This record gives sequence, structure tokens and C-alpha cells, in this order.
Amino acid sequence: MSSKSDRPIKANIFAAGAVLWRKSPTNPYEIEIALIHRPKYDDWSFPKGKLDPGETPIVAALREVQEETGLRARLDRRVTRVAYEIPGHRKRKRVDYWAAEAVGGEFVPNTEVDELRWVAPEDVAGELSYSVDGKVMRRFMKIPADTTTMLVVRHGKAGRRKDSPDDTLRPLDKLGRAQAEALVPQLLAFGATAVHSADRTRCEQTVEPLARALGTEIVPEPLLSEEAYAEDPAAARSRVRKIATLGGVQVICSQSGVIPDLLSWWAERDGITLPPARNRKGSTWVLSFSGGKLVDASHIDSPLPENS
Repeated sequence: MSSKSDRPIKANIFAAGAVLWRKSPTNPYEIEIALIHRPKYDDWSFPKGKLDPGETPIVAALREVQEETGLRARLDRRVTRVAYEIPGHRKRKRVDYWAAEAVGGEFVPNTEVDELRWVAPEDVAGELSYSVDGKVMRRFMKIPADTTTMLVVRHGKAGRRKDSPDDTLRPLDKLGRAQAEALVPQLLAFGATAVHSADRTRCEQTVEPLARALGTEIVPEPLLSEEAYAEDPAAARSRVRKIATLGGVQVICSQSGVIPDLLSWWAERDGITLPPARNRKGSTWVLSFSGGKLVDASHIDSPLPENS
């Protein structure tokens, strides 16, 4: 019989980071990966760090990139989650990694990081200090780095159906409004530029805070309500594919009767496998495209911190 001390350790340190990349200054068809040196540990790794209280992995990943490298970044897609035990401690760290493109700023040596190197992808493995980071890099390389992004959001939690005689006008409740506000930094982390919504009050209210932050109007999408989708799914799918070609990072808010079927159709059409997802209210799909095809999809279960 195993003693309590022999049992596997659940993660009790939570962190986030990024595989930070840029287009090569000498060849726009090639990329380079940022590796950082931490003098405290004398190691080379990707930018990462522990979540602050009340922080989500997405927000933490961008914050850590800027704090450790001085660079501003835009998240692209989820790379992987790794977990490992901390040597000499009964602690296990869980790290969520996202791909992130450097979009500005300048590296300045600091107390945490004294050197940053831009390294060709094929040379990264030989520079890293830890084998677990090599696994992260291999996962990153399975999909082209330079992808375009679209974000598909399920509306936040709404009031009870019986309290709204007209279901199309049913508003968000208190939790739904909190989800809508929390979506703003999450969607901005991916560089959101435009906002679309099914013509339902709860959908529009979910992305209203984002539209205000961007200083833009919400584009109504009547084809993306549950009723319109059920009546003509082909028209709705065609519209969403059109939105995906508009440039920038388009955000769409719709309903549970639309999103799972739409994503399943798209994944099957372009030959990818969707990760398991419960498609809860306030959740987000991050869709990545290359050459006009859907090449990756990751799911963010909630915009709120865990245990909130």
C-alpha cells in the first residue's frame, strides 16, 4: 500500500509562458525564436512565470513576455500544457504555453533576464537547458508560425428564460456581465480588431465591452442565431468563412446551437481534430488559419480565473 508521500503530486504552482517569435530581419519567409537567459539559474528557456492572484494564463503569458523581454506580443494559438516536479520540493508546476508574435518594444537586460537571443527554429533545441522545453518547441513546430486568427465566443450567462417573454431580448445576468468584462483582456491578447454578434441581446451584451475598448461598432450577424443556423446552415457557414478572410482578428459571438456544429463542420472540412470542449457560456474558440485553411483550434473554457 502506497503511503501518502508516494502519491503523485497535483500541480500546485501555476504558470504561463510563450514561444515568442518574429519574422527574420534578413528573410521575411523565415522566423526566429526568442530564448532568454536567467542569471539566477544560469539557464536558457522560453519566457514564462507564475500567475498573479486572480490572473488567467492568457493574461499572465503576455505580462511575463513583456516583463522578461521588454517586448510587446500578440498571442496566436495555444501550443501545449506541461507539468513537472520542482527538484527538491513537494511541488509540481503547470505551465500553459501559447505562440506569440513580437510586435514591438525592445529588450533591456533586467534582474530576471540578462540576455535574449533570437535563434533559428532548427537551432533552438540545442540551446535550451531543459528537455521539457524541447517538447514545447516540437509541438510549436507542428503548425506554421505565421497564422491568422479568428475568435468565436459563446455568449455569457443570461437571465432565466421564463423571465423574458421575448427570448431574443434576454439579457446577461450578473455572472454573464462579469464574463463579458473578463473577455476584454483575453480577446485583446490575441489582437482583436473587429466584433460581430448574432442578433440576440445576450450575444451583443457579451461583446459590448470589447467593442467599447476597441472604439468600434458591433456588426450584426443574423445568420448566426440558432434559429437562422438551423434553417440554413450553409448560408451561416459561408458567412463565417467570409468573416475569416476580412483581415485583422475578427471576433464572433454566437450561441450553443451554432458553435459546436459549425466548428465540427469546419474541422472535418479542413482535416483537423478538435480538442475536447464543453462549450460553456463565456468560452472562446481560438481558430488559426494558414493558406485559407483551418490548421488549429484551441478552446478557452472561461475568461475568469480558475476557482473564481
